Amino acid sequence: MSSITFPYAGPGHASSSSVSMTDSEYGGASQYSSSYAPPSDTTAFQMNPLSSHPPRTPRTSIMSNGSHVFGTDIYDTKADSQEKSQEIEVEDSEEEDEKPGSAKSHVRREDVWRELLKSANGRDKAFKLLQYSMKMYLLFHLAVTSAPGLRGQKRSPWETELLKRLTSAIAGFSLTRKCLILFNWLPPLTSILAQHTANPYASQKGKQKPLLHTFLHAPPPVLLEFVNGLADDAATFSKLGLIGKRTGERAGNLANWCWFASTLVNLVENGVERSVILDLQHQVEGRLYAESMGGATAKSNPTVNKIDEKELVRLQRQDYWIQVTRLKLLMDLVFVSYDVFRINRAKGQIQTIAGLASAMLSTAKLYDRHKNLLGKSNTH
Repeated sequence: MSSITFPYAGPGHASSSSVSMTDSEYGGASQYSSSYAPPSDTTAFQMNPLSSHPPRTPRTSIMSNGSHVFGTDIYDTKADSQEKSQEIEVEDSEEEDEKPGSAKSHVRREDVWRELLKSANGRDKAFKLLQYSMKMYLLFHLAVTSAPGLRGQKRSPWETELLKRLTSAIAGFSLTRKCLILFNWLPPLTSILAQHTANPYASQKGKQKPLLHTFLHAPPPVLLEFVNGLADDAATFSKLGLIGKRTGERAGNLANWCWFASTLVNLVENGVERSVILDLQHQVEGRLYAESMGGATAKSNPTVNKIDEKELVRLQRQDYWIQVTRLKLLMDLVFVSYDVFRINRAKGQIQTIAGLASAMLSTAKLYDRHKNLLGKSNTH
C-alpha cells in the first residue's frame, strides 16, 4: 500500500488530506493494455490519445540537452563594458579610415585646388610655381643655345617672341605676387595690440605702459614679420610708381634682411619642434616594444595597441612635414643670401633652382593641408 499526502486539499478535492491507493484500485497494468500502450522509443514525444487537452506543438530548444550556457558578460563591471565600447569605437574609426571608399579618399584634386586658390597665400604659391617654372625653362634654353654646336646660330622669329613673352610674364607674376602679400603686417600688428590691451599689470596698477614698450618687448618672430611686411609694402609701392626708386631699394634691402633673420629664427624653431616630435615618437615606440616583449598582443589589449599605433603614424607624418618645412626654409635661406650678401657668382641659376624648389615644397604642404581639411569636412 502506498500513501500520498497532499499539503492542502482544495474545494474540488476530498476532505481528507491523505488518499490511500493500492494496486488493485488501478486494476493493474493489464487494465490499460487495451486502451494505451507506451511506445518502445521513450525519447520521442508522444501525446496520450485519451487526454482531454488538445496537443501542443513542441518547441525545439535552442540549447542542446536543455542546458543554458552563460557568457562571461555577467561578470563584467561597468569599467569593462566602457572599455569594450571604446574598443569597438576604435575599430570602427580605423575601418572607416581604411575603407577605400571613405570620404578622405574621395577628395578630388580639383576641389583641393579650388580651395587652395581661394586664399591669397594659395594664389601666391601657385603664381610662384608658374614664375619659377618659366625661369627654369629660360635657364635650360639659355644652356642649350649656349652649347658649342648651337652657339652663333640665328634664332627664329617665333623663338624670339616666345622668350620675350616669357620674360614679360615672369616680371608680371613677380609684381602680382608682391601685390597679393600687401598689408601682410596687419596680423602681427593685431597680435601686438592684443598683447598690449591684455596686459595684466595695467589693470592692477591703473596705469598702462606705452605702446612702444609693448612693441619692443614683442616676440622676435612677430616683430620681424611686422617690419618685413612694412618694408615689402614700401618696395612694392616703389615698383608701382607711388614711392621713389631710391626709397624702394632701401626698403627692399631691409625686407631682405628681415627675411634672412626670420628664416634663421624659423629654422631654430623647426629644429626644436622636431626634437620634441622625435622624443614623443621614441616614447611611443618604446611602449609598443615593451608590450610586444611582455607578451601583449593586439588581441589581449587591442585598445592601447591601436591608440599607440595611430599615434605613431601621426607623429611620423608630422615629422615628415617638419622635414619638408626645414628643406623649404633652407632653400629660402640660400635664395635670400645672394641678395643680402650681394653674391653675383651663378646668382641666376642658384636662385632659380632654390626658388623653384621652395615653391614646390610650400605648395605641396599647402595642398596637403587643404586636402585634410576637405576630408574632415566631408566626414562630418
